Amino acid sequence: MCSLIRLSWCAYRFEAEGKLLTSSGFRNTGYLRVNKKPSTYSPGTDYFARAWEPYMLTELSLKPTECIYGFGERFTPFVKNGQTVDMWNEDGGTASTIAYKNIPFYMTTENYGVFVDSTDRVSFECASEKVEFVSFTVPGEQLRWHLFYGRKPADIIEAYTALTGRPARLPAWSFGLWLSTCFKPSYDEETVTSMIQGMEERDIPLSVFHFDCYWMRPLHWCDFEWDQEQFPDVEGMLKRYHERGLKLCAWVNPYVAQDTVMFEEGRQGGYFLMRSDGKGIKQVDNWQPGMALVDFTNPAARVWYAGKIRALLEAGIDCIKSDFGERVPIDVTYYNKADPGSMHNYYSFLYNETIFRQIEEVRGKDQAVLFARSATAGSQQFPVHWGGDCSATYISMAETLRGGLSFLSSGCAYWSHDISGFEATAEPDLYKRWVQFGLLSSHSRLHGSDTYRVPWVFDEESCDVLRTFVNLKCRLMPYIYALTQEAHEKGTPLMRPMFFEFPEDPGCRTLDLQYMLGDALLVAPIFNDQGIGEFYLPQGYTWTNLLDGEVLEGGRWYRRTYDYFHMPLFLKSGCILPVGSDMRNTEYDYTKNLSVMVTGPMGEEPVKRIVVSPDGSSKLEITAVSEAGEIRVTPGIHLLKAGEKLVDSDTDS
Repeated sequence: MCSLIRLSWCAYRFEAEGKLLTSSGFRNTGYLRVNKKPSTYSPGTDYFARAWEPYMLTELSLKPTECIYGFGERFTPFVKNGQTVDMWNEDGGTASTIAYKNIPFYMTTENYGVFVDSTDRVSFECASEKVEFVSFTVPGEQLRWHLFYGRKPADIIEAYTALTGRPARLPAWSFGLWLSTCFKPSYDEETVTSMIQGMEERDIPLSVFHFDCYWMRPLHWCDFEWDQEQFPDVEGMLKRYHERGLKLCAWVNPYVAQDTVMFEEGRQGGYFLMRSDGKGIKQVDNWQPGMALVDFTNPAARVWYAGKIRALLEAGIDCIKSDFGERVPIDVTYYNKADPGSMHNYYSFLYNETIFRQIEEVRGKDQAVLFARSATAGSQQFPVHWGGDCSATYISMAETLRGGLSFLSSGCAYWSHDISGFEATAEPDLYKRWVQFGLLSSHSRLHGSDTYRVPWVFDEESCDVLRTFVNLKCRLMPYIYALTQEAHEKGTPLMRPMFFEFPEDPGCRTLDLQYMLGDALLVAPIFNDQGIGEFYLPQGYTWTNLLDGEVLEGGRWYRRTYDYFHMPLFLKSGCILPVGSDMRNTEYDYTKNLSVMVTGPMGEEPVKRIVVSPDGSSKLEITAVSEAGEIRVTPGIHLLKAGEKLVDSDTDS
């Protein structure tokens, strides 16, 4: 239990179980007024005039070894000490302080989290200007923030998501491999079919095919009208792809180009953001001429836009990629008269909520999936989110992971990224290493800008590597899908930063190039073209490599060289890892023909793991005990040996 002790009208201590968490003392809370004029000793006669912008400030104390995490998907160093972080969604790729997903929430190694309850441009100074504090300022004359205590990081996330919303349930098919038409390459039904056929011929399981921007006509984004020259038989095409067992996704955004029927509908209905000077619709020329922005504060506009989504779904599309939502101007007027600065980040919430609720209505609550780029506090309710425009380099792969770990430290449970990078085309080496990382992320998508991301474009070995890791993910689905229940009920992320799962190990505090997939599997992607894996194994456990059977002791760093079919993927001792029987599908009855891998040493108490089928029709509780040094599991369950092959990685498979 956390308690607040008020020392004076402006000084506070936050304590839990007799321990000081943080404090805010004299002069740590303030009311500021700022303008652009040079400062003087005398404030002048206009001190309280409107020209001076008001801000509220609070500062919270830090301890010498305290580390700060979170603030949404940020591509800067994972530990935020020493950084200034501004909450302002922007479209800027993965190589700067700019971020698509700004969330005014952070947690620290001192067992507490802080959420600043504002949609405006909150600014955090994390032991930067005043190194003893995290300070945050909010525009305006009121400041509301929440402090959450937890004995472990998962408790903090559970409390935070109880306030801001828990992730929706996701269908099992969404965890399979997604393949995209990509951004710039031209395509038609023949091209799309050849890509799908190529995956089938190479025996690479595919779950979702995604139509990116050019399912619509050029210069007509986003009017929701198929390009009839490229796709003359949309209904028949979508039916044919469904018959191949695929789910289908389509790209949309919240902007409407001027030369479209949809623009005229929005103009007549009053569904767009208006100029702040009252002189008509706000239009911008970023990538389509004269784009207007849908005003999601207008209930009628939301119904209108949701109707466009419904039409796509009823035509045969199963899920939506909701791109953009960050480039929202502030020289506008909203239908509900909201402050444009406060709406800038919150726009992404309303945009994605509108689409997600429509998918739920048409497909059902357990079948709704979004692939969104922009986000803010509460957006975790509408999964999945992906990491935006990374580049085809190892450094960009690393910054992508750092961004994901920050996002997953901010109340979000699911996250994906463009395998092999969005910008430029990867070398075969990088493609294969990013495939390993991508298939061991919660969601896995092949997508890019200039070229198609099908593996045979890179080399034939890429096909074998991709098949191997898709097969592996399918077999791990009994374990992965069980994690989704925890995410839905408590907000716990599937991919977990090392400090999140091992807060008691100081060696994990700064790790940002490896992570835990759930509580049992450690994943350390390889970030170089020599195949060298450098990783830390937390203390107090024995670790067994799932792919080659190597057993290593925790509490130290290791350096190993791996081929493209192997990597640092370790099972923690004393855990049950359920392994399914199907290597081709992510959606099957996980309770049938189940195997488990259990590695010692184990404690005296039995270890348990629950496996549930995707449709909820069957449930299996597995128990493992150690008797006279031998591990025994629930009768009828096959016990895999450490190092036993889970998939066939032979190149002639």
